[in-house]
Amino acid sequence: MYIPFISGKYKERGDKSMRITKYRTGLDSGRHNVLIKESAVNYACDRLDSPPVIVQMFNDVFSLNSMAEEYVYLTAFSTAYKILGVFEVSHGTVSTTLASPREIFIRLLLSGASCFVICHNHPSGNCNPSDEDVGLTKRLQECASLMGITFTDHIITGDGYYSFKENGLL
Repeated sequence: MYIPFISGKYKERGDKSMRITKYRTGLDSGRHNVLIKESAVNYACDRLDSPPVIVQMFNDVFSLNSMAEEYVYLTAFSTAYKILGVFEVSHGTVSTTLASPREIFIRLLLSGASCFVICHNHPSGNCNPSDEDVGLTKRLQECASLMGITFTDHIITGDGYYSFKENGLL
């Protein structure tokens, strides 16, 4: 069963939309991690309730399907499945990128997330997970379990998509 992600923002005229806010991390004067708002857009969708919808949002808002290098994005959600923020976690080369559980969980904790989805692209178009993708997913699942934060899915985009949850690997 896929957990429905809901952003409860509706415009008065009846349109269903959500606010997608992209954050980055920075350091304050005491050299502590803080969230810094980079951008925000209204997105014409009220639910991120399946991998195809999540992939479409990343393609529409962040052009993930047309990136020439690998990018890893994190989407953080509240206990009510309201989107708290989107983070670019990593930007790599044409065939690889590094993503560390530490950087992912710093962002999740700073945003107060109770669940999350990771989404990254394969510029080659081949959505099959690499050994590194499988290893990262396992490490994130272990960390999420220890932290009490639900790891909902890891999605790879390319010519289509691959969902670890839909394929029974999460």
